[in-house]
Amino acid sequence: MENYEISDEELIKHAMNAREKAYSPYSKFSVGAAILTEDNQIFEGCNIENATFGATICAERTAVSKAVSEGYRSFKKIAVIAKGDYCYPCGICRQVLAEFCDVDKFEVICANEKGEYRKHKLLELIPYTFKL
Repeated sequence: MENYEISDEELIKHAMNAREKAYSPYSKFSVGAAILTEDNQIFEGCNIENATFGATICAERTAVSKAVSEGYRSFKKIAVIAKGDYCYPCGICRQVLAEFCDVDKFEVICANEKGEYRKHKLLELIPYTFKL
């Protein structure tokens, strides 16, 4: 599978699958994400809300956490989808993504319900990335 390139559409389908598992009783805003590792492994994540709000975790960070907990540290792209219009990662998620990728190359795919999507390099979404 290492030589097989995962298409954007395939990654979006994984994000849609993840969205169906979201726990969003407060906002009713279900989000799904699917992140692709450098060796073509896909990890799905959904948003998980909490009554304290501060303990809520976004779909993108759930996907990253699942991948990192399995030993992956390098990623190529992520697809994000909510219900309705395009959904973009929040600032915290953008910074977490920047921790594990080359912001010049990493792709963020933001999809909508119509099957349309927009692709951005992470650098476009977080131009002054904080790095130590």
